[in-house]
Amino acid sequence: MTALRQAVRTYLDHLTVERGLSRNTLASYRRDLDRYLESLTAAGITELAAVTPADLTRHLLVLREGTPEHPPLSAASAARAVSAVRGLHRFAAREGLAAHDVSRDVKPPAPPRRLPKALDVDQVTRLLEAVTGDEPLALRDRALLEFLYGTGARISETVGLAVDDVDDAVVTLHGKGGRTRLVPLGSYARAALDAYLVRGRPSLAAAGRGTPAVFLNARGGALSRQSAWTILHRAAAAAGLPVEGAHAVSPHTLRHSYATHLLDGGADVRVVQELLGHASVTTTQVYTLVTVDRLREVYATAHPRAR
Repeated sequence: MTALRQAVRTYLDHLTVERGLSRNTLASYRRDLDRYLESLTAAGITELAAVTPADLTRHLLVLREGTPEHPPLSAASAARAVSAVRGLHRFAAREGLAAHDVSRDVKPPAPPRRLPKALDVDQVTRLLEAVTGDEPLALRDRALLEFLYGTGARISETVGLAVDDVDDAVVTLHGKGGRTRLVPLGSYARAALDAYLVRGRPSLAAAGRGTPAVFLNARGGALSRQSAWTILHRAAAAAGLPVEGAHAVSPHTLRHSYATHLLDGGADVRVVQELLGHASVTTTQVYTLVTVDRLREVYATAHPRAR
């Protein structure tokens, strides 16, 4: 194993054990750092101590411009990739693998500030009412959609939900970095979940080998993220909502809608931060831009002196 590859492996082990990053984040870091090693190797660099700021800058330019093997990255993806590389160099300097941190003066590109997509209340209602029937899979699909919108849970938190995580009026969600939080369960989500747990899940579980997961597939195993996406897309299509293109409905659309509707209803941004499981309130504040934008629309159409 080369010195570069060993340094990356040691750094990823550190992130796993000491930082407790999620599996998805670690996978992204691994891909980013593998591409960085390709860039260094192509330049004839065999150890981190030999890397210069110019090497890092060149790598960043390649990320944004692309190569025949790799398409250009967006500003957000490039920012994540450079953050992974900077973290590697900070770690190398701290652990004595390099004399100093050459990435200190290299800044990742600032990602554009995008407003999250959100459905309005009528669209959400159409989506949630698109699933009909009382067979086990229909009960599961309805419970899944009500749960996503009723709790604002990430899709990974939803498919990872265990039966013991569900209490009478709250659920325990296991979020990024091993953090857990309690989220209230509204009456609609509670009713749909109860109907599924009593009349749907036992039939599905009978086909499997026993799993604590709440949401099961037809074989009795835990529902996958991909299957949950399929369920949502099927319901969105039935409700006449977009399933392709920039405005396609996704599990995160329901999370965005959850946050936006809470803020529209007067919820404090700090409370919404806690409900969403954001480590920083800055992340949550992006949703306030959505509500301000909506206020501008209402003002423009309703006030006689607006235009």
